[in-house]
Amino acid sequence: MTDPIYAIGDVHGQKQALDQALEWIAADGGADAEIVFLGDYVDRGPDSRAVIDCLASGIQAGRNWHVLRGNHDRMFCRFYRSGILGDARIKSGLEWLHPRLGGVDTLASYGVSAAEDDPVEPLLEEVRRAVPEAHIAFLEERPLYLETNNFLFVHAGILPGVPLADQIEDDLIWIRDPFLMESAPHPWLVVHGHTALDYPQHFGNRIDLDGGAGYGRMLYPAVFEDGDAWLLNCNGREALRP
Repeated sequence: MTDPIYAIGDVHGQKQALDQALEWIAADGGADAEIVFLGDYVDRGPDSRAVIDCLASGIQAGRNWHVLRGNHDRMFCRFYRSGILGDARIKSGLEWLHPRLGGVDTLASYGVSAAEDDPVEPLLEEVRRAVPEAHIAFLEERPLYLETNNFLFVHAGILPGVPLADQIEDDLIWIRDPFLMESAPHPWLVVHGHTALDYPQHFGNRIDLDGGAGYGRMLYPAVFEDGDAWLLNCNGREALRP
């Protein structure tokens, strides 16, 4: 038998939901459970700052946690470092401070009031005063994936047919099609978030754990053990199958 490994999808500033997910994991696997966080800790929800504090504190305390980076985390860092609001991978052309993307909610958690049409330079100066440099550095240092014998944990997915060593960051944190359209097996079962569903789902060659916490839905953690997968809730384990 192998030790279980747990995973949590996109948190999006929902600290209360994160606390609940961690409680369910502790009840199932104990306080020292190995957990993979799949990225997108900020934006849309009200408590991005508290979520980063929680994750950074866990890593500092030596918890068996793997905290991966998502596209929203990168947008936050890029704005802080360079004032960049857009990203070429956003097909709609929306920018980070647009209400749909949620950057204003992240800044509000640090006490910064912002709007989509605010001038960048004065806002950036205020943000750099309010946001701890350590939070940005923490997000920038996050790895892009975790590979195990049977699973690949990654924020968005992979470009099918490309060796893992040759995958590019933009695909690992942004890809949807063609990854979501691929039905052939990958070298591993890919566990990802990024594409919000009403409920986590097993697609055979991949599992999407983004159940839409960023839109106010439940944050369901998953557990993987001996090749099988379950979701966790208040009643324990619920089998997750194709």
